[in-house]
Amino acid sequence: MKIALDTLGCKLNQAETDSLARQFVKAGHTLVSSVDEADIYVLNTCTVTNSADAKSRHLLRQAHRQNARTLLVATGCYAQRAPQDLTRIEGVCFITDNAEKSHLLRLLEESGCLDSLTSLPESCATKDKPAFRTRAFVEIQDGCTKFCSYCIVPLVRKRETSLPPDQVIAEVRQRVAEGVREVVLTGTEIGSYDHEGVFLESLLEGILAGSGVTRLRLSSLQPQEISPGLIRLWSDGRLCPHFHLSLQSGSDSVLRRMKRGYSVKEYQAAVSLIRDRVPDVAITTDIISGFPGETAAEFEASYEACRQMGFARIHVFPYSTRQGTAAADLPDQVEPGTRKRRSLNLLALAKECAVDFNRQFLERIVPVLWEQQSGGIWSGHTANYIKVYHRSDENLTNQLLPVKLFKIRGDGVWGER
Repeated sequence: MKIALDTLGCKLNQAETDSLARQFVKAGHTLVSSVDEADIYVLNTCTVTNSADAKSRHLLRQAHRQNARTLLVATGCYAQRAPQDLTRIEGVCFITDNAEKSHLLRLLEESGCLDSLTSLPESCATKDKPAFRTRAFVEIQDGCTKFCSYCIVPLVRKRETSLPPDQVIAEVRQRVAEGVREVVLTGTEIGSYDHEGVFLESLLEGILAGSGVTRLRLSSLQPQEISPGLIRLWSDGRLCPHFHLSLQSGSDSVLRRMKRGYSVKEYQAAVSLIRDRVPDVAITTDIISGFPGETAAEFEASYEACRQMGFARIHVFPYSTRQGTAAADLPDQVEPGTRKRRSLNLLALAKECAVDFNRQFLERIVPVLWEQQSGGIWSGHTANYIKVYHRSDENLTNQLLPVKLFKIRGDGVWGER
């Protein structure tokens, strides 16, 4: 059967979708990119904000309009939190939560939704699949018990689990054998990785020693997880000089209401440690505007903290009420218009910060991993996650090539070879 897979949300969701894709291919099914061709459309949903919920519903309805014969399958965090919402969408025939997501192929087979096909050898299952070759997302951990006051994730990914180191290293080796040049380690809270006393630092050492990976990138860490022992590993040039550390607010009083577990000063200390030890490093972050009770002064403190930090990228999220979280019941909810205005101010700052960071590297020659082409223009990323564009008629897919960065272009820079 022809299977179309779609993903919303975090890199962990992407890793899980990639795993599902491999399972379907190994079982003899064909992956297609268009719903028009698909017998089954699988959406791995996100529920971190109201907007994410709306996008999930929109994609499912759109898929049904495009191809009413396609069986629609919903899984992921929205399916975990509110499956009843998804059952009301025309065409949705199968819903499974996060706990059963990894068993989706078996569940569909048992339900009779899939034709019985002979499994293919693994060597054939992954042959010449471009989506698997340039960058692979490898799950190392799942679950969160921190319960930040605004976050729904601990309610939909409740149990913390860490995959065995040998299993992680074996998967990284497999992705490398398939031709992957960059592996991204992902999870709900990868800094909480702990498998029988093996922590993230030791896991990274094992991957670097035992996999032959060209580039190794971490998806996201918390500032309190940054230590000299961890940062020393970046002396190995295969670890990408890119750290995503969620700030969420630059106001200590807001951070306390968010239950984030650190102060602005402690966050700044983590950033300073990284910058002292890792050359050319990019620090990216998330910031929430309009958190309940956020005053004008608290917003200004947050804005100023972001400006002073010199982030390479800032992902801005207007606060989104999630029922079941502590923040949903806080007094002094900020009205939507104010949230939007503050978000727009932060987005303008984010654009300035990105340009300022990228400008530092103009006239430098750096390796770029080329990923895809559109309209004759190739795009790829440096190790510190600068997006680079280059006009070429050559097939540059998955090539890691030295490129001179010479001009700002929107969200990235132009490069020449």
